[in-house]
Amino acid sequence: MKMMLPILDAKEIRRRWSGRLLAQEEVAVRVREIIKNVRDKGQAAVESYTEELDGVNLKEKGFRVTPEEIEKAYELVNQKLIEAIKKAKKNIEAYHLNQPRGSWMETEPDGTVLGQICRPLRRVGLYVPGGTAAYPSSVLMTAVPAKVAGVKEMVMVTPPGRDGTLPPLLLVAAVESGVQEIYKMGGAQAIAALAYGTEEVAPVDKIAGPGNIYVTLAKKEVYGQVDIDMLAGPSEIVVVADASARPDWVAADLLSQAEHDPLAGAVLITPSAELAEAVASEVESQLEKLPRREIAFRSLQEYGAAVVVVSMEEALELTNALAPEHLELYVEDPWRWLGQVENAGAIFLGSYSSEPLGDYWAGPSHVLPTGGTARFYSPLSVDTFVKKSSLIAASANRLKQDGQHIATLARAEGLEAHARAIDLRLEGEDQ
Repeated sequence: MKMMLPILDAKEIRRRWSGRLLAQEEVAVRVREIIKNVRDKGQAAVESYTEELDGVNLKEKGFRVTPEEIEKAYELVNQKLIEAIKKAKKNIEAYHLNQPRGSWMETEPDGTVLGQICRPLRRVGLYVPGGTAAYPSSVLMTAVPAKVAGVKEMVMVTPPGRDGTLPPLLLVAAVESGVQEIYKMGGAQAIAALAYGTEEVAPVDKIAGPGNIYVTLAKKEVYGQVDIDMLAGPSEIVVVADASARPDWVAADLLSQAEHDPLAGAVLITPSAELAEAVASEVESQLEKLPRREIAFRSLQEYGAAVVVVSMEEALELTNALAPEHLELYVEDPWRWLGQVENAGAIFLGSYSSEPLGDYWAGPSHVLPTGGTARFYSPLSVDTFVKKSSLIAASANRLKQDGQHIATLARAEGLEAHARAIDLRLEGEDQ
């Protein structure tokens, strides 16, 4: 297999990335059909779709993972892997412990109390992708922030294998992260089960976690019945590099995203034409050695590129337009340019801050906005699993002082009952 990383202009790469995110209407139609059937028929529909789409019949065994399966998983997983899971969890927990915002109240001189009450969500559903690979890191990156937020009930769903089991490492990661319920179900049917509930699964308040296009469109469909974290698309990386960068390191980082999915995007932006050529050559060489080279090849062929720009200012202008999930500033003085980055899910600074460090170990959740949504959305965090209520306790003095203004505004909107609710209290104060 031979290919060079294509060298494109800024306009072409923006067109390519936009094209990869267009959802196919036939998929949306299928998703709506699945959701309706699960809503109407409950667990029987989940059973049917699991047999049809995952190739396994779980009607007799049931969908919920048993304590015996958990015990067996711990026996099967290498102790070094379990230790790595525990250490990664500790890093993720330490990072997210900096995020919680507490409730607050302020008493004003006239006795009025204003504030905000922050509470964790009661029950959340965590979707973990399956299929071409198992992702224990996705378990940690969703469940640990939820646990730090104080969520009491965490429910994990993930597609079963053909033998009706789940990867042992996923089960270990789930238990270590505090997940209480684990179900062998995936795809749009799992999202529908979490949103509407079935005979086996109680409904949740929010669904978080990445998945394929069926999962993403299903989350979009059930939004309103439940909350969702975000509409996650294919993974993506932009590496902004200058002449100081090592071509082999840049190529490895691009490939680390390309191997995820044929729709993944991997782009180098650089003011150095020499670096672009060297990275393209390195990509060709390293690609040959990857077990998932077919997936990476398709990704790079369709959505990968090296873009040569005139200056770092132009490089960051293009980066902000792409608003990537992951951004590496692999330049001589990354801190100098950080202030010009406006849109990115996670920013990696310097030559040793390789993107896989964020995927597994550093601490911030790797569930990040994709598809340009970093323009307005944030990474999954403790805030994802918290809701807020406003607190208002007006004093008689405050109402007497401001009541006429409130009534005036209400009448300007044609809402007389609103105004009278205030007037009556003002009259009561005068009696």
